[in-house]
Amino acid sequence: MAHLSDRETFAARAADARAQADAATLENVRERCLRAEEAWTAMAERAAHNERMRATLIAKKAADAAEAALLETSDTQ
Repeated sequence: MAHLSDRETFAARAADARAQADAATLENVRERCLRAEEAWTAMAERAAHNERMRATLIAKKAADAAEAALLETSDTQ
């Protein structure tokens, strides 16, 4: 079984909440499901932002390490 990212999990939960809202016959249940969808969607958006920030940080660290290695190589020559 493939592991889902937090973003994927939260998005799936939002979709489930939307489906439950669409199927609800009671207004209070529908509203509760829509609030849940909104909360899950917000969590998915935050998780996506965190994934982008993590990727940016990893890329910066890799670039810094490459630059450091290049400087070290040029210092020894």
